[in-house]
Amino acid sequence: MKSHTYTLDLQWTGDLGSGTSSPQAYSRNHAVSAVGKPELLGSSDPTFRGDSERWNPEELLVASLAQCHMLWYLSLAASASVVVLDYIDQPVGTMIEESDGGGQFIEVTLNPTVLVADTTMVDKAHDLHGGAHDKCFIARSVNFPVLHNPTTLVDTDD
Repeated sequence: MKSHTYTLDLQWTGDLGSGTSSPQAYSRNHAVSAVGKPELLGSSDPTFRGDSERWNPEELLVASLAQCHMLWYLSLAASASVVVLDYIDQPVGTMIEESDGGGQFIEVTLNPTVLVADTTMVDKAHDLHGGAHDKCFIARSVNFPVLHNPTTLVDTDD
């Protein structure tokens, strides 16, 4: 078994002069960084006093699931001789908030649209989503369903 470690730096940048003296007194803005990578500007969801122009943790969780699925899918497609020419996704995550302010995601649905080179690849391309789900480290780590609603298209350019 191999072990992988991921180290980041997280810096809160939201002190507006009086720290967290009240819920209204500070910004939820922060920056995530790692050596050799561009800084990721984050905040909380606007519902929770966040900046809508910055990424929030909920969006990043949904993005992580979609990215992980896509990367495994492309790898499995290449190994199965399924020629993918384009891949887009519009994932949707659903989170509930409890009356005490806590909450959790209850599901994420991935909606990938895959363009393959020819019609002989359609069935296999569709089936590969199951394998990608089984391999995705992120999907295997969450305690809510990650659903898939894939569409497979065939390239018509000759």
